[in-house]
Amino acid sequence: MRRVFAKSLLLTILYGAGAAIAARPQDPPDRGQPGDEMVQAYLLAEAKRLDGRFFEGLANAQDWDKARPRLREEYFYMLGLWPLPEKTPLQATVTRSLDRGDYVVDMIHYQSRPRLYVTGNLYRPASVKAGERLPAVFYVCGHSNQGRDGNKTAYQSHGIWFARHGYVCLVVDSLQLGEIAGIHHGTFREGRWWWHSRGYTPAGVECWNGVRGIDYLLSRPDVDPDRVAVTGISGGGAATFWIAAADDRVKVAVPVSGMADLVSYIGTRTINHHCDCMFLYNVFEWPWTRIAALIAPRPMLFVNSDDDPIFPMDANERIINRLERLYAWFGAGDLVDAVVSVGGHAYRQDIRQAAYRFLNTHLKGDPRIVMDSEVDLVTDPKDKLKARFPIAPEALRVFPNDRDIPKDQFNTTIDQRFVPMAGGKPPAPGEFDSWKQQRLAELRRVTFRHFPERVPEAKVVGDDSSAKVRLSVEPGIDFRLYDASVGQAVQGARRVVLIVRGVDEPADSAEVPSWAAGLIPPGDAVCICDPRGVGETRWTRKNPPNYVERSCALIGRTADTGRVWDVAGAARYVRSRAGGEATIHILGKGAAGVIGAYAALLEPDIAAVTLVDPPAGHMDAAAPQFLNVLRVCDIPDALGMIAPRPLRVVGAAGEAFARTAAVYAAAGAPAAFTQE
Repeated sequence: MRRVFAKSLLLTILYGAGAAIAARPQDPPDRGQPGDEMVQAYLLAEAKRLDGRFFEGLANAQDWDKARPRLREEYFYMLGLWPLPEKTPLQATVTRSLDRGDYVVDMIHYQSRPRLYVTGNLYRPASVKAGERLPAVFYVCGHSNQGRDGNKTAYQSHGIWFARHGYVCLVVDSLQLGEIAGIHHGTFREGRWWWHSRGYTPAGVECWNGVRGIDYLLSRPDVDPDRVAVTGISGGGAATFWIAAADDRVKVAVPVSGMADLVSYIGTRTINHHCDCMFLYNVFEWPWTRIAALIAPRPMLFVNSDDDPIFPMDANERIINRLERLYAWFGAGDLVDAVVSVGGHAYRQDIRQAAYRFLNTHLKGDPRIVMDSEVDLVTDPKDKLKARFPIAPEALRVFPNDRDIPKDQFNTTIDQRFVPMAGGKPPAPGEFDSWKQQRLAELRRVTFRHFPERVPEAKVVGDDSSAKVRLSVEPGIDFRLYDASVGQAVQGARRVVLIVRGVDEPADSAEVPSWAAGLIPPGDAVCICDPRGVGETRWTRKNPPNYVERSCALIGRTADTGRVWDVAGAARYVRSRAGGEATIHILGKGAAGVIGAYAALLEPDIAAVTLVDPPAGHMDAAAPQFLNVLRVCDIPDALGMIAPRPLRVVGAAGEAFARTAAVYAAAGAPAAFTQE
């Protein structure tokens, strides 16, 4: 039975497990572009499909435990943490300490990876009996901008309370808002779409920083390794899930306002109000609650507020109901609990009391109501005139002066280092087939996982004119194909050039682009494909919040992988229309050409590819982005895998595609690759 505290009683009656709670839209849906309604309906349908799979293939605790090792590996991969990084020396350093009478604060930093610094404050009782081991709390901070002092200073009251009640509490800065500030907003605002291709999310950094922080706590002689908890609110609530799901040494988890589900993030657009540290890249197409489920059956208190606009109540109820059923499988229904507080996105007395009481119960065997939760609170931390801090924020700096900040830090560039890129040499002669099959299999596993074994032939869903048809390859998405033949009809043609247009090209016509005219041999039939998001199906693109592109990653894909799907399906349709003996030749410029090349890699009906001015790698801002692709290969390698089919690259500078030429040579088809 769900326990509820204080002000939450009325809400439990109103929002009981059987009650229907209306979703709370965060923003009006975009309707400024012709493809908005289509893509938003598609994203919501996929979100519902994935969230509805929570119990799929699982019927009891034995099923869950059997699946757990595989799920844990998938989880780490989606955070950019698989294979797990080496646990290098922490180099933990206390720069100074502050004696507050009944407790002490140590200013500490450690390196979760070499040169990735984590700054924090360790709160501990001033007096500990010889040999005594205390329960410990790893406290993860939310998004409070305290500038140079680090966001840990806004949450100091929690560390103080824990230290005064016999805990060791480590409060750490997050990457973005710490003393050495990195970035959380790469795809939200900064245009770092290569994060998708790299498989990098700051959620992975926050998770790993927490795992290594627990390593530090357990290295201390005053910490009981069997009594460690993690808690935090907002971004810290999300990080609580990341860390507790990753590390079984966490015995108790108290996430506060840290998780919704896919239907909420996508359907009511709450994703628009969250930075990238709140999300992993869902390539294995998980129902989002599965992240929390990895904590089961360890004690967990799921805390939220009834008027929290970014963690709305309908999602809260769906999540806790799933978790309660899962915990019941383990005979541990009493170990998962929910608290709902009256108010918005913030701590209040009932939340603090509930969190502290839950931790006392499961770490100290003390279930008594907490009566002193409101002592030494930080108030109005965002208002410099009204703010009150028990300890002056600058006194909690780990690095008191800017000159003290380590010159060798990687915090500000960790997104370029955290997830390794695939490397390796081109295959040796005779090794091409195995080299290709290995990489192609991995691309299908972690980049194009949602694709069927073979993309089906596109189907006609509308015929707008003699020169234009509406096609669809998957439910909910349609795109346009134009017959641009100059002197040759498609039907009966021996060779058809399929031009792929990009999002920044003039579209909505059957006119051959000027850049393509000189590249089409006389007598060839010509079709033009405007895949999803191009021309008549273009959607609203705002930076921030980049709603469509970021939502795609939450359902395990990108907008560009969808375009690969469309081009592959269009190629099969065109070949069928022309006749079974026709050959299909892809022609595209820039990112659109690379999309066509990946379609050729996955679709054998495509006989040849010509690329104009292609980007040399997926780190290029002009390149198409596919989840995790750089963990498998880069553009030159992918182009090489098209061998022995003809590949022509026009306009590429220098040695950018020397690796492609080397792969074609290893495939025994050096003449099939040409560069102009």
